[in-house]
Amino acid sequence: MPSSRHARSPSSRSRRRFLGGIAGASIAPAFSSFLMPGVALAQSAKLGTADYGVASIDPLYAMAYVAAKKGYFAQAGLDVRPLNAQSGPRAKQMLAAGQLFAATSGVNDPVSLTIAGKQAVLVAGFDNRIAFANILTTKKLYEGGLKDIRSLAGRSIGVTQPQSATWLMAVYLADRAGIKDKLQVRALGDFSTMLGAVKSGSVDCCTATYSMLNKAKEEGWGVPLFEVTDDASWNANFGGDVPGVGLYVMQDSIDKRPEAVQALVTGIVKASDFIRQTTPGDIVSLIEEEYLPGYGRQLSIDSVSVFKKIWSGDNLITPQHYARLMDVMGGRQITPQEMKQVPYEKMVNMSFVKRARGLA
Repeated sequence: MPSSRHARSPSSRSRRRFLGGIAGASIAPAFSSFLMPGVALAQSAKLGTADYGVASIDPLYAMAYVAAKKGYFAQAGLDVRPLNAQSGPRAKQMLAAGQLFAATSGVNDPVSLTIAGKQAVLVAGFDNRIAFANILTTKKLYEGGLKDIRSLAGRSIGVTQPQSATWLMAVYLADRAGIKDKLQVRALGDFSTMLGAVKSGSVDCCTATYSMLNKAKEEGWGVPLFEVTDDASWNANFGGDVPGVGLYVMQDSIDKRPEAVQALVTGIVKASDFIRQTTPGDIVSLIEEEYLPGYGRQLSIDSVSVFKKIWSGDNLITPQHYARLMDVMGGRQITPQEMKQVPYEKMVNMSFVKRARGLA
């Protein structure tokens, strides 16, 4: 329930409500999908409403939270109602089913959706590295000799779901280390379960967000085997910048509601600029109460501090970025023939970002 302070706010009364029916997938306490509060009343939005699914509750998605909290979507004329889709695969499924106007999750999700016959398009980038490509294990195993990804041969790694972005990272990094066929990949369902499984020893490691890494370190038991902020390790494995999460919509939405897509992207761009110019502590102060339930303040600040190093400064996904993404997905999540179905020109439309930034 909203606090008494929010209960006095007209915008909170009109928009802080809950939707049920989606299984949890966050290291924060799981609860039903939530609509985040905005600033302007819904009836003032000249471009109508738009439900926007965010893959989970995590500081990684701060751009969406800031855009809602600061009223950037409403200022652009659109009543955007972000909700917790509680996983990337669920977000893309809801988008394809018409339950969402837009989604933010792993950038591999719209590619997979398009290959499945539902044309989706990336319209803005959030980052330049895949923030959930970290590999987390326990201090006990690390001290026992589990020092790098290659030493995971014959062991197990936890991911969210098969074919998810976390699954792709596990398979890709194992392949790069030459142990693809020697690593057991286990689908565990959500970040909370993954974290608990590593801590209890039911799996040897898991792909992890920085919030997960920080929580495990804070509790004194977690050690990273691979960190996306290690420039040498990242470039050795990925060759340069690769988009991790992004904003995407169906092509049909671009065709029928281009002004609404523009308003959505403009809100994200303004949030990106605000984040770049604002300290981690001030960012967390703005969004923690509504959007990061269950996270400790310092945990959130530490995560945002790291994400500021990898969040995109311009929200653009370039042909070079996309080519590296295809290198990651190719032969693992999609076949060479399927790659021909999803060229950059079909999958990425940066015209909305360019207009928002005055570059068009």
